Amino acid sequence: MKILVIEDEKLLADSIQTLLTSKGFEVEVVYDGETGKEYAELGIYDLLILDVMMPGMDGYEVARKVRSQKCGTPILMLTAKSGLEDRITGLNAGADYYLTKPFDTRELLACINALLRRQGTQVNEVAYGNTSLDLSSGMLICGDNSIRLSAKEFDIMRFLLQSGSRNLSKEVILAKVWGYDSDAVENHVEVYIGFLRKKLASIGSNIRIEAIRRMGYHLEVND
Repeated sequence: MKILVIEDEKLLADSIQTLLTSKGFEVEVVYDGETGKEYAELGIYDLLILDVMMPGMDGYEVARKVRSQKCGTPILMLTAKSGLEDRITGLNAGADYYLTKPFDTRELLACINALLRRQGTQVNEVAYGNTSLDLSSGMLICGDNSIRLSAKEFDIMRFLLQSGSRNLSKEVILAKVWGYDSDAVENHVEVYIGFLRKKLASIGSNIRIEAIRRMGYHLEVND
């Protein structure tokens, strides 16, 4: 499971990352609302943990903008504000649950698990066109046909399926799959896109990976 933490208190954000990583989650952290919005709109996360009080773009605005992009990722909102009106504002902005600071780590974990369970099978599979990706087995499936993906192929295919018709730039794919400190270059992305195109064709998928110069890749469904 991949979780994005958007929290401007660096110490708290890093402690949440350490806690969740120790529980087996894959966690990324950003420290401002604008960057958090950009990451969240990629649609590659299973859960967003979002602070309310941030300079610039606050958590309410981030949630509203993410929801306006038809992103259904669960949002757990964190705030020092405990008033009823504040909770209502958060829920109306698109949050699924509202946790007041300070909180016990056990309560945080319970909220996260509850939100992920609520997603049901949605967190175990992503689909587009007639093709789906089983997140537990790494199998790309089309009807009765299936093929196993390598770790890098899996990550790229998952991002593409979750983004659908929205473009993913090579820079974003490199950062998310290989990491910001990696020596990988854009050619690595191109090579793996080629692998995925062959595997999609081999199982009879009706989706294709389209490339747009300087924009990146997105999925389209064949007529």
